[in-house]
Amino acid sequence: MHLATGITLLYLLAAVLFIVGLHQLSSPRHARTGNLVAAGGALIAFLTTLLVLHHSPLNLILMAVAIVIGVPIGAVAARAVRMTAMPQMVASFNGVGGGAAALVAIVEFLGRPAGSSVPLVVSISVVFAVVIGATSFAGSGIAYAKLQELMRGTPITYPGQQPVNGAVAAAIILLGVLVVVSGIGVAGLWLLLLLALVLGVAFVLPIGGADMPVVISLLNAFTGLAVAGDGFVLGNPVLIVGGTLVGASGTFLTMMMSEAMGRSIGNLLFGAFGKIQAGPEATAASQRNVRSSSAEDVGTLLAYSRRVVIVPGYGLAVAQAQHAARDLADALEKRGITVDYAIHPVAGRMPGHMNVLLAEANVPYEQLKDMEEINDTFKSTDVALVVGANDVVNPAARNSPGSPIYGMPILNADEAKNIVFMKRSMRPGFAGIDNELMYDPKTIMLFGDAKDSLTKLVAAVRAA
Repeated sequence: MHLATGITLLYLLAAVLFIVGLHQLSSPRHARTGNLVAAGGALIAFLTTLLVLHHSPLNLILMAVAIVIGVPIGAVAARAVRMTAMPQMVASFNGVGGGAAALVAIVEFLGRPAGSSVPLVVSISVVFAVVIGATSFAGSGIAYAKLQELMRGTPITYPGQQPVNGAVAAAIILLGVLVVVSGIGVAGLWLLLLLALVLGVAFVLPIGGADMPVVISLLNAFTGLAVAGDGFVLGNPVLIVGGTLVGASGTFLTMMMSEAMGRSIGNLLFGAFGKIQAGPEATAASQRNVRSSSAEDVGTLLAYSRRVVIVPGYGLAVAQAQHAARDLADALEKRGITVDYAIHPVAGRMPGHMNVLLAEANVPYEQLKDMEEINDTFKSTDVALVVGANDVVNPAARNSPGSPIYGMPILNADEAKNIVFMKRSMRPGFAGIDNELMYDPKTIMLFGDAKDSLTKLVAAVRAA
C-alpha cells in the first residue's frame, strides 16, 4: 500500500470516529464513550499528520515543543476546573480554537512560494477562516470575562451600537471580497483580522449573562467552521469533516436553545436581554413576605411523599451539592419514594450543564428527565424541590406578557402539590426579575447553602 493511500485511509478512519463519537454524545448514557471515541479519532488524525510531516524535521520539532507546553496546561486545567467554571473553560477553548484557525490560515498563506498563484477556493477559505476564527476568539474572550465576573454580566450598550456593528460587518465583507478578487495581500489579511477582532468584541458586549449558554454554543459553531476553512486551505479532509461537524452541531444546538427559551435567535443576540431595571412592581414584590421553614420540617414533608421531583439549577453547581442531592434521592428511594430530576435545556451556564453535573455524582441516567418528558408529571408530584434554579421555573414566563422572559418554556414546578424553594437569599436569577413562585401559598423557602441544606435534609429524612 502506498503511503498516500494509507494516510488517506487513516484520515477517513479519524473522520468516521468523529461522527460516531458525536452520535454517542447525544445520549447521556453513551456520552463518556462518545467522548473517548472522538478523542481516539483526534489522536489518529494527529499521528497521521506526524507521518505526513516526517520529511520536515523543523515542523516536527515545533510540534513537539507545542505538545510539551500544551499538554500539561490542558491536563491540569481540565482536572482543576470546578464545574461552576466549566462554561468559562469551554469559552476559552472556543476562543483558542478560533484564534488558532485564523493564524493557521494566515501562516499558510505567508508560507506559499513567492509569485505563486492562489486558487480561488483557497483564497475564499483563507478569508473565511481568518474572519470567523478571529471573531470567535475575541467574542469568546468577552464571554469568558463576563462569566468569570471580570466585567459586568449585564448587556453593555451605547447609542448607535447596532449601526456601528453593522458598519464593521459591512467593512469586513467588502474587504474580504476585495482581497479575494484582487489577490490576497498580507496587509489585507491583517486588516481583516483586526476588524474581525473588533466585531467579536462588539458582538458579545450587548449580550447579557442569561444568554451566555447560547453565545457559547454559537461561538463553538464559529470555531468549527473556521477549522473547516483551514481544512480547505491545507487540503486536509479530516479538518473539513471535523470542523463541519462542530459547526453543524453548534448551529443546531443554538437553534434548539433559542427555541427552548421561547425567543428568536435575533432577539437573543441583538435584544440586549438582561438590561432590565426593576420597576415599582418588582420592588413591591420583593418586599412581600414568604413562607420559610427548617430543614427538619421539610425533611418530614419529603419523607412522607410518594413522588419528589428535584429541579437543579446553577445554585446547585455553585455549592457543589450534586453529591448531596444524590444522597437525598437515595434516602428517599429507600423509603419507596419515586425521585426524578427535571432538567431544563438552559439551566446553568452552558448547554447540558446540569446533566454533566449530576452525571459527576453518578445519578442514574433514567432519572434525568427533559422538560418535555417531566412537565406533565408535576401535577401528580407531591414535592417539587427547586435547588438553586430560578428563571426556569418562573411562572412569569407564562402569565406576564410584559416580562422579559415571557414566552420561554419553563418547568411546571408550580403545578406540584408542594414546592420547596432552596436559595441563599431572595435575589433574582440571571434575568434580573422577581419570581412569583416564591410567593405561592404552596411554596416553602429553605434558605442557606444548597449543599449544607441538602445534607440536613438527608439526616431529617433518615430520622423521620
